[in-house]
Amino acid sequence: MNHHPLKQSTRRQFFESCGVGLGKIALGSLLADVSARAAKTAFPPRATMFGARAKRVIFLFQAGAPSQLELFDHKPKLRELAGKPIPPSVIAGQRYAFIQPDAAVLAPQFEFSRHGQSGAELSDRLPHLAKIADEIAIVKSLNTDQFNHAPAQIMVNTGAPIPGRPALGSWLSYGLGSVSQNLPSFVVLKSGGSVSGGAAMWSAGFLPGSHAGVLFRSSGDPILNTAHPEGFDHQSQRDSLDLIQTLNKRQLSRVGDPEIQTRIDAYEMAWRMQSAAPELTDFKSESQETMELYGAQHGKASYANNCLLARRLIERGVRFVQVYHSGWDHHSQVANGVTGQTKQTDQASAALIMDLKRRGLLEDTLVIWGGEFGRTPMVEASAALNRSLGRDHHPQAYTMWFAGGGIQPGVTMGATDELGFNVVEDSVHVHDIQATILHLLGLDHERLTFRHQGRDYRLTDVHGQVVQQLIA
Repeated sequence: MNHHPLKQSTRRQFFESCGVGLGKIALGSLLADVSARAAKTAFPPRATMFGARAKRVIFLFQAGAPSQLELFDHKPKLRELAGKPIPPSVIAGQRYAFIQPDAAVLAPQFEFSRHGQSGAELSDRLPHLAKIADEIAIVKSLNTDQFNHAPAQIMVNTGAPIPGRPALGSWLSYGLGSVSQNLPSFVVLKSGGSVSGGAAMWSAGFLPGSHAGVLFRSSGDPILNTAHPEGFDHQSQRDSLDLIQTLNKRQLSRVGDPEIQTRIDAYEMAWRMQSAAPELTDFKSESQETMELYGAQHGKASYANNCLLARRLIERGVRFVQVYHSGWDHHSQVANGVTGQTKQTDQASAALIMDLKRRGLLEDTLVIWGGEFGRTPMVEASAALNRSLGRDHHPQAYTMWFAGGGIQPGVTMGATDELGFNVVEDSVHVHDIQATILHLLGLDHERLTFRHQGRDYRLTDVHGQVVQQLIA
């Protein structure tokens, strides 16, 4: 599949070698009236490959790797073995970031109980999620190839562990276009601090740069430097932009560098966002009941505000909203860490599902919650590093949950062994999740490709299959 007209070229030589006829056609198009183009999206909506169950995605990415053993995957056997070395047959040949494989077992730190008609088993740290247990699908058998944060985070977001590949949101922008005239198709929100994978997780990679995620702030001006400078009125700014656009388009027609088109699109998007973006973070139109449902506060940057902002973004046509929340890397005192993070995230995550459902948006909005890998059944303790009662990185098994957008609600799939160490039922790789997300949006992960450096690339590289058990 090759949607974008520049997909075969990332070199200026493409247009230079195309002949005079095409050059004249391109020049005529490029010098069209910029004011008329300002009212259009750079990438208009495109047809899906087959019937889509979802129209948009909100990915609540919990950076740092939440402990599935304290939240979703109850393992009573760990209580029996607490303080004893894990059996050698279990950990043979394993590598870990900070602990020795024969470290002692750490018991689950919280109580678990079942909820809803589905009987989903959840930790007592998730009282709000428990209220919507029948709306979500829980997958306990996730696994990945990476055991350090940056490559694992980049892998979940781009399908590869190294920077340079397009993010999931970029692939959706490329494959489906944009339905919003005044906002990007791919928006990024952050809370809780920095993320190890950095901007590589919302980069367009080798796709045209206009498909990259746009980082918004959750309070104040969403995008810095989009407001009119003091003493510079609306018309003066438009006149300046028109002049810049004319110069950029002349250069594009001369050298054919597609990144010049990215610059043109960015200027026009910034112009349109000047009127659309400031209203986004002004929650005055939200009822007090809605603010309390999320735990959001006017003018405050937080995960709760970002969840509410994510709903407002998709209502305005944004295709993909990536909400990053950091702080889940609990190498020490995992009980305290998980308690603190769930206090920040549990209410708002559940509120987002409830709010989308009552507004009639959940049916075609896919919501995903999860991180880059799981945590070990063994304890991490180091006097030298001042660590105790923590858990190390564990790529072999972890948990995510999903809701809306064609997902089968109220199901729990996959299982790990009695120690929570290895997947023993319905193994699901990161690429399988990516294939399933694309499928729900009407895209075949094997056909959504982009030719780069002599071969066709895709989000799932050469792996991945749709997880049919998740689909309603």
